[in-house]
Amino acid sequence: MARKTLRIAMNGVTGRMGYRQHLVRSLLAIREEGGLDLGGGDVLWPEPVLVGRREHALKEIADRHGLTEVSTDLDAVLADDSIDIYFDAQVTAAREQALKSAIAAGKDIYTEKPTATGLGAAVELAQAARAAGIKHGVVQDKIFLPGLLKLKRLIDGGFFGQILSVRGEFGYWVFEGDWQEAQRPSWNYREQDGGGITVDMFPHWEYVLHELFGRVRTVQAHVTTHIPRRWDEKGKAYEATADDAAYGIFELDGGVVAQINSSWATRVNRDELVEFHVDGTEGSAVAGLRNCRIQHRATTPKPVWNPDLPATESFRDQWQEVPDNADFANGFRAQWELFLRHVALDEPYHWDLAAGARGVQLAELGLKAAAEGRRLDVPELAL
Repeated sequence: MARKTLRIAMNGVTGRMGYRQHLVRSLLAIREEGGLDLGGGDVLWPEPVLVGRREHALKEIADRHGLTEVSTDLDAVLADDSIDIYFDAQVTAAREQALKSAIAAGKDIYTEKPTATGLGAAVELAQAARAAGIKHGVVQDKIFLPGLLKLKRLIDGGFFGQILSVRGEFGYWVFEGDWQEAQRPSWNYREQDGGGITVDMFPHWEYVLHELFGRVRTVQAHVTTHIPRRWDEKGKAYEATADDAAYGIFELDGGVVAQINSSWATRVNRDELVEFHVDGTEGSAVAGLRNCRIQHRATTPKPVWNPDLPATESFRDQWQEVPDNADFANGFRAQWELFLRHVALDEPYHWDLAAGARGVQLAELGLKAAAEGRRLDVPELAL
């Protein structure tokens, strides 16, 4: 048995997502199970090198998990020939330049999204990576969630017939930070720091819609800042300059209409924090993070509108749960494993910087559509 080590510079692991999902639940989880099985007796061993601005925080994480290498000098790390992959989970505003430097250093790169703060820069990154001949991937975690994997199973099996529409609801109440601590960093609510729910979530909706239902052809949106005043991590009040809610309508290939509401100013009255309701001629489904429920044409009841009487039936009880029929790994880990196999074995992989650029494009067009009050075409990117 041969063990192949890949040294991965991880920038941004002091943040919640970078630490919990990418370090602990992905790479360290792979190590805890003896590495990634590459077949033929070979094993891939990921070796994280923690990178960031706060050395004490990096050392604390390293000591907690038995890691030995930390650095606050990104340039020195990228100049190290032993580093194979650069991973970025920093704040969006810092990502573009770091990715440019990693590409110039010839490193394979894997990154959170959005890949840049504007479409032009996102396209340049994709083109630069392609010209450099490196391998590159963008985190698109939601299509690896159990609920959406079940939904894809239904689509692939022809359950829906002709798909007509998709309705998505995402979000929860993020506390303002005065009388209860906020669950998200304050930079998320400052446009000047790269914040805003449109630039955060529209890249997600682009790949979810694209992968499951078809390419987004048009977009119209309304974005707003419902909560104009918030309090930061030090308890200081600040003006929320970024949008905290975005209401989008998207037309997809084949005439499918998708409506997705995204809000950090809503209280949850659904089974999961994100749900997609899909209607088709032969059946409908509601998929969340983990679960998926269906109602087939043959078992669809015939409700009658009568506002003068209380409802006599539970509509939720009329749906059937889709079974797991498989063991589902953590979605972040599942994509990490595919990318590591792509690097080690050159296996096919299409969630790249071009896909990341499409997400930035949709966010940019969504903001423009909202500002101009009209529907905009989403042209294909020439990459």
